[in-house]
Amino acid sequence: MDNPVQWFEIAATDLERAKNFYSKVFDLEFQLVEMPDSKMYMFGAPDKVGSAGSIVQSGDSKPSQDGTVVYFACEDVAVQANRAEEAGGTLVIPKTDIGEFGFFAQLIDTEGNRIGLHSQN
Repeated sequence: MDNPVQWFEIAATDLERAKNFYSKVFDLEFQLVEMPDSKMYMFGAPDKVGSAGSIVQSGDSKPSQDGTVVYFACEDVAVQANRAEEAGGTLVIPKTDIGEFGFFAQLIDTEGNRIGLHSQN
């Protein structure tokens, strides 16, 4: 198995605010899914390239800056880092060169989650 990651969920306390943040930073559209105990906005379509996932609001999910960090692929980390700050996020590690592996940055989203950005440029 090349990549076992199938699904991820990013916790949110204000689902609309989180959707607006990720929409502005990554220029995305979302699909709303309502379940009995939670609501979520799905990233993209599950049948497309990339790991499927969502922003989720439920009693079982709590935003956190500690623990797992989901990294988002970008053309240039600096572009999304700037958009993130404009959309209300906080940059905690600016664009950093990691040699042959490209560049990364980390930020805190509007919900208090730490997320990562990665690009080859």
